[in-house]
Amino acid sequence: MRRARGRIAFLLAAAALATAWIHAPAIHASPDAATPPGPAGAATPAPATAAATGPATGGRTVDPVDPARDIGFDQKLGAQVPLDLIFRDEAGREVRLGDYLGKRPVLLSLAYYECPMLCGMALQGVARGMKGIPFAPGREFEVVTVSFDPREKPALARLKKTAFVDFYGRPGAAEGWHFLTGDPEPIRRLTEAVGFRYAWDASAGQFAHATGLVVLTPDGRIARYLFGTDYAPKDLRLSLVEAADRKIGSLSDNLLLLCYRYDPRTGRYSRVALGSVRAGAALTVLGLGTFIVVMLRRERREQRARAADGSGRPASADAARPGNAGAGPREGEG
Repeated sequence: MRRARGRIAFLLAAAALATAWIHAPAIHASPDAATPPGPAGAATPAPATAAATGPATGGRTVDPVDPARDIGFDQKLGAQVPLDLIFRDEAGREVRLGDYLGKRPVLLSLAYYECPMLCGMALQGVARGMKGIPFAPGREFEVVTVSFDPREKPALARLKKTAFVDFYGRPGAAEGWHFLTGDPEPIRRLTEAVGFRYAWDASAGQFAHATGLVVLTPDGRIARYLFGTDYAPKDLRLSLVEAADRKIGSLSDNLLLLCYRYDPRTGRYSRVALGSVRAGAALTVLGLGTFIVVMLRRERREQRARAADGSGRPASADAARPGNAGAGPREGEG
């Protein structure tokens, strides 16, 4: 029994070392927030002095549009979005942005519903990405799509909601995917809060803008940016788990977060070698813990068996003594 306890003590020490390794801070270079990854990327130079504001469109009117100056996301990770902003939902009801926060993380998408190309592609990308994750809007998270064109009204938002909820195809999605419209001032405050830069291209007669998702924590802080028109299920899933402070998801999600790290320059999760080692260490700890539990249960069973026969010795030791029922024939017996 002493040897068994010694083995268990050794395994506990090994598990403690592995756990310390798993939780040790990773050392890697911080991304340079001033490096522009592209028009739809994360960090781009701050816009120049605002041009004239178009009264019909709200937003800046620029001709010609300079993509490096006028289009993109200025990442503001950790910043708080204003929860008191008033919009109208697809039914025409006045709602506060904060009405969709408080309990679950939020995928915030900025679009305009009459966009001839990019916005529709991005919203289809949101639906496709959500099809690939086990979470559901309205249950583990909310999706809030806000039009940045103040000319658009709830009737148009309702048509777009019907189309994209049908494209997504899962029951109950209408309760968790919201399409909003608003006036110029709340649109301006929201787009500035999340660092979304766009402009009205007078010569083309449409908005020039980037595409992406802003992932918000339940209290309305910016947790992640996902860029482009297609959103990998892995990126959606891990960003939601992190935004929820790991209150949603499973053990496998937490292990994946040991293997993948969010890269703000690309708006995606990329594999890191150190994370894979840590995931292996976590599995080792899990295996050691399982082995220790099995050993302890086995020792308790043996103790109960010894107490039951009153001998104080394991039953296997008694069976091995000459003269017991399980021993060979005594001398003189045939």
